Parts: sequence; C-alpha cells; structure tokens
Amino acid sequence: MTALPASFEAWFAEKGWQPHPHQAEMLARAGAPATLLIAPTGGGKTLAGFLPTLVDLHKAPRAGLHTLYISPLKALAADMRRNLLRPIDEIGLEIRVDDRSGDTSQTRKKAQRADPPHILLTTPESLALLLSYEDAPRMFAGLERVVVDELHALAESKRGDQLMLLLTRLDALAPGLRRVGLSATVEDPPALARYFHPEGAAVLTADPGPDPDIRMLTTVTPPPWSGGGGRYAIAEVLAEVKKHKTTLIFHNTRAQAEIFFHHLWLANDESLPIGIHHGSLARASREKVEAAMVAGSLKAIVCTGTLDLGLDWGDVDLVIQVGAPKNVKRLVQRIGRANHRYNAPSKALLLPANRWEVIECQAAIEAVHAHDLDGEPRGPGPRDVLCQHILIRACSGPFEAAALYAEVIRAGPYAALSRAAFDACLDFVATGGYALRAYDRWQRLKQRPDGQWQLRDPRSTQLIRMNLGTIQDSDTLKVRMRGQRACLGEVEEAFAAALVPGDTFLIGGKIVRFESLKEMHVEVSRDRGRKPKVAVFMGTKFSTSTQLSARILALLHRDDLSALPGHAQDWIRLQAEVSHLPRAGRILVESFPYEGRAHSCVYGFAGRGAQQTLGLLLTRRMEAAGLGPLGFVATDYATLIWSLAPMRDPAELLDPEGLRDGLDGWLAENALMKRSFKAAATIAGLTPRNFPGKRANARQATFSTDILYDTLRRYDPGHLLLDITREEAMRGLIGYGRIEEMLARTRARVDHVVTERVPPFAAPLFLEVGKVPVEGAGAEALLAAEAERLMAEAGLS
Repeated sequence: MTALPASFEAWFAEKGWQPHPHQAEMLARAGAPATLLIAPTGGGKTLAGFLPTLVDLHKAPRAGLHTLYISPLKALAADMRRNLLRPIDEIGLEIRVDDRSGDTSQTRKKAQRADPPHILLTTPESLALLLSYEDAPRMFAGLERVVVDELHALAESKRGDQLMLLLTRLDALAPGLRRVGLSATVEDPPALARYFHPEGAAVLTADPGPDPDIRMLTTVTPPPWSGGGGRYAIAEVLAEVKKHKTTLIFHNTRAQAEIFFHHLWLANDESLPIGIHHGSLARASREKVEAAMVAGSLKAIVCTGTLDLGLDWGDVDLVIQVGAPKNVKRLVQRIGRANHRYNAPSKALLLPANRWEVIECQAAIEAVHAHDLDGEPRGPGPRDVLCQHILIRACSGPFEAAALYAEVIRAGPYAALSRAAFDACLDFVATGGYALRAYDRWQRLKQRPDGQWQLRDPRSTQLIRMNLGTIQDSDTLKVRMRGQRACLGEVEEAFAAALVPGDTFLIGGKIVRFESLKEMHVEVSRDRGRKPKVAVFMGTKFSTSTQLSARILALLHRDDLSALPGHAQDWIRLQAEVSHLPRAGRILVESFPYEGRAHSCVYGFAGRGAQQTLGLLLTRRMEAAGLGPLGFVATDYATLIWSLAPMRDPAELLDPEGLRDGLDGWLAENALMKRSFKAAATIAGLTPRNFPGKRANARQATFSTDILYDTLRRYDPGHLLLDITREEAMRGLIGYGRIEEMLARTRARVDHVVTERVPPFAAPLFLEVGKVPVEGAGAEALLAAEAERLMAEAGLS
C-alpha cells in the first residue's frame, strides 16, 4: 500500500482524523486504469478521489493540467474548490486549483486555457466546450486523472452519455489517462463500471455504515385521499423543525415546495428562520440560502432535487421527505443529507401526501433497510448526442471518420454502435439528411481530398459552441419586481402568457401580483394576504419505480399489516372484501357503475407516465369497439376510465399486439412527437436556440421545429431525426417501456371483477386532478341526447 507522506499524516493527526480504509485503498490503487468508488454520503468519497492527485503532485511537482474533476452541478464544483484549498493550504502544497462553468468570467476562462491549473473543477458542458477548441490537444496532453463525482446521477441522463463520449476524446489526447468514478447510490455496480470504462472499472465498495433512522411521521390527521402535498401535517412538521438544528424538507416538485413553504411560514408563529431552495429561483436567492445553510443559521429549508447532491450542508440533522419518494435511490441520496458524517446514522421522516402513498412510503422504508436500490436498465447511447459530439470534434479540427468511430465505441453507452449507424449520424451532421441536403444552412461538414472531414464554414464554430450541451432548458421568463432589476426567479412562458393584471402567484415563498409582460421578463409587485395562484414550474414529475411498485404489491398481500397505520389496514381489508387485491402476476380490472356511467379501473402499477399512456391507448381501442369512452385519469398505480358502455372483455382490450398497433397510430398524430423532435433537433444541432446577441423564444423555436417535423414526415419519413424522435418518445415521454414490462410481468393475464359499487381502491381516483376528456362517439352521443332533451322541453321536435 502506498504510504501517506509525512506532511499528510501530520495534517490528519492535527485534525484528529485518520484515513478511512477506502481512502487508503484508493491511494494504493492510484495507478489503476479505472476505479469506481461506492461510499455512503458523508463517507469522504471526494477526498478519496483526490488523495492520489495531491500526493502525486506533492512528490513530483509539475506544470500543467494534472487532474480534471467533473460534477453534475456547477455549484458543487465551486464548493469543491473551497474544500480542496483547505488541505492544500494547511499542508502547504504548491497546487493551483480553479473551477470553470458557465458563470466563470471570460478573462478567467482564457487564462485557464493559456496556463491551466493543476486541478480544474468543471461540468460536462464546460468540458465539451473546452474540447471544441483547436488548442485542446495542447491543454489536455499532460492530463493524468479524471474524477467524476455523482456518477450515478450523470448516468441517468444524456449528460452522462455525452460525458462518456468526451472521456474517449480525452483518452485519445492523453494516453494512459486514469478514471475515478465516485457514487453513493448504485443499484448495479458491474453495469455502472462497464458504462464508465470500456474494459470495466474496478469496483471498490466502502463500509456502508449504520442503517438510517427512518420512519413515517405520525400525524393527528390522516393523509387526504388524493393530492400531492403535505399541508395537512404542517403542525407536526413545524414541531420536528423546532426539535432539530437544521431540517431539509424535500418535495418532488417545485410547485409543491412553494405551496408548502407558504403554509409553513404562515404557521411559523415563532418566526423561525426558514428558507426555500429550488431550480426556478434566482441564482442569488439560492446562493443566499446555501450560505445560510453552511453557516447553520437556518432552522429549515424547503427544497427540491437541487439539494439532492452536494457537500456538507452545515448542521443538517433531519431530512423530511414530503410525498412518496417514488424511487429508493433518490430517497437514500436525500436521507444522506442528514448527519453528513462517516459512520453516523442519518435521520429521516417520510410524510405521505395521500392514502396510496402511505403504502408506498412503508415499502420504500423497507427497501432502504434491505439495501434494495432501484434503477431502470440503461439503453444504448442516444444518437442525437452522438451527432452533437461529431460537431464538437469538427470544431477542434479535421478528423478521420474511422478514427472517430473507434473512439466513440470505447464509450460504454456506444459500445454496440454499428459503423452503419455511425455513418448515418455523420451524414446527417454533414448534409442534414436527404430532404434537407439542398439547403446551405444544413450543409455543415465537407470531406477533403485526403478523406478527412472538416467544417464547411469555419465561422460556424461560434454558433455550434453557443448551443453545446444536452440540458433542455424549459421555456421560461424571468420574474422581476416592478422598478427593480433584481430577478426573483423564473416561471414557465405558457403560464405567464395566461396571466392578466391582478393575478397573483407564489415564487420564492412570496405572493406577487402580475403587472405586465415586458419583453423577456414578467413584472410583478408585492401582494399580501390574498390566496395566490401557483406558478407552473417545469421540474421533473417522478413515476414510482418498477422495483418499488413490486414491493407495494407484495405488501398488500401480507397477513401482518401492522407496519401500516390503522386507517391503511382497514382500507386494504375493505378492498379485499368488496373486490380483489391487485397481484404482481396479473392485471386487476374493476368494472362498476357510478352516476349513470360505466367505469373501469385498471391496476397496472406501471408509474404515472405509463398509466397515462395506457389510458390513451385503451380509450382508443374502446372507441373502435363502440364502448363510447368519455375520459380517464391516471395515478402511479391505476387508470380509471369512464364510458357509455361497460368493458365486457378487458383482456381483449389489453392484448399486447393490439396495444402496439394503437400506439403507432396514436404517436403519428400526437403533439408529444413534435415535443420529442424539438428536443432531438436542438441537441443534434439542427435547430439552435442561441444566436449571437439573442435567443429564439419558445414560440419561434416550436414553430421552426414543427415545420421541419411535418416536412420530414411528408418527404423523408426515414430521416434519422424522425427515427431518433420515435425512440426518444418511446423511452422517455410516454413510458411505453413500463407498459411492456407490465404486460411481460403479467403475461397479459387479467382478473376482471364486476361490482355494484365503487371499490375502495378506485374511489381516490375520482378526486385526482388531470382528468383527460376523450373526444369521440361517446361525447357526441351525450351531446345529441342533451340537445334532444332541450328541444323536447322547449316543445320542439
């Protein structure tokens, strides 16, 4: 094992510390090509990742870039710089550290390229930009190590796919480059190791430490039957906040966080210092809250996923999760924010938002104790990201197609990419594809006589660089107080367009009054004491994971239900008496009358997105069968459909082949396809959003991509982007993979129960928001009957 230098040992001793076993092991493995370290939050992962770099630069000082640190959050990179400088300064190391993100000044960025620091802390997007410059080979030639933090989070999005491609480029520029991946929550370590390195990274798993102290928050009032917030338990939450130093109160959406913060503040009769933190708030507001957290001057922070990842946030000793976590990995990550210390148990309370979530929260608690993490299998690397990577490579200079293909297939997500698929992406980047090759604006690459590819117009590098990255910004407008330049945050453009002067809404915990829409910002004034509208924040709408759904189904069939509150036990027993309990190997369909309409409830436990899509597909099939569907509503667990005629044979309607045929017809005419096309076209570089001195607004961008989509469908239906669009829609937007998983799990076997009353499990779905009307023969028949009744009352025939 590599020994620590004396100055390092003295530093540890002065702090009263000693290296954790996994930190010492990472130092011993310093020469390994790739290592994936899995250690609990607060377990010193980051120091373990950097220790070999610090020791190496201490023993053999040198100029130039030695180590690149990549994090999914730019704020994390800035915090890492402050944390790294502490041991560097205290040990007396002559090591330069700098961070780089979109917020870094142009002067610093130029200095970093001209004279790189020893350690550069950055994000995937900033790395893509650096690799697009002609001087990238000089800057990265001496690079020895890459440390990727929160690898599990990056691997769940296109940002991770892009980063894996960028790492293969770094391998080519710096042969012998060593990779270190850091992660706290990994459900399948071997799969993540293969994703991270072409030969598979060695996996080092640290002692996970003690199990967390996690339970459901006991409340005087039972949760409501439906809904997504925790307003009913404000008093209990406030009581817990008073008992602890600092409490993080996590929510699954930004709108829920705003509502909860508003009501928590109204009940805060002792004026405890409480903050709110989410991605739609102004950067200055977020930084103010973060600084107060580090200083330990806040009693509670109402937050969303923006605080899922990060460093030690001061004296956080309690995490409250409002609403079911939907995903065990996310819950473990959030729990780790409390008692952010090695071998100290985290403390967390779960607050279910409704009765179904009581069962889901208990299932999640049991999964955490069983160390049973969930995760969806990773698909092949998305080709729109590959198209952007080809553009990045072209910006840095000419390239040979064969050499670039050899690089690309060394990235885990693209290991199985065929040469034909690569060539199709190259042809698209070069010409725009068959239907667009006649237009100069999409002729972006040309092949030289020596066979190498280069940019057709070198001046296009500016536009390409301005549009790098895979994060799809939602179309938002900044919110400003009237007469002030300071920004409060952002709201969705569509929400702002629907406001009229005098409307009120919540942002940053404040009630504001809409005054006017000026250019690219919303002008507001303060408004006190009125009931606000809620701002529409894009955010992420989570679906319950496959593994968590399986645990819920198993929990329902236990003989001993004592882990659940009494009201939940009674509800489950009543469902078993009146109908059936849903089973893992079968689909339960209940048919019953209510208010003169036929109703059917289909329990697929496939997650909200998939259950929504199932409702669309089933109502299409019911329309074709003459059942007159009128509408549906979906939750994570079931889809409720109402119609003129009852379902007689749900098994036939749920036939897998029939559902797939219906999907193709539905997708062809659905607006979701245009939304998916817009995202793919932006990432692939076909329709840039940012231009020198301006940015295309949502309406312009949508109009442009909609025209392109319709043109390609008509004249080039086999176009690469249309193929990518369908792939992306199937994988992400509509959740059809979860429907296929449900059908495979149940083999389309159906338990059909007909009752004369509303079954207990179906009843809460009547209270759900988001009901989707079906415009078809059923609606027309109702309209005709109403018209006939009206005419009869008027004495007309």
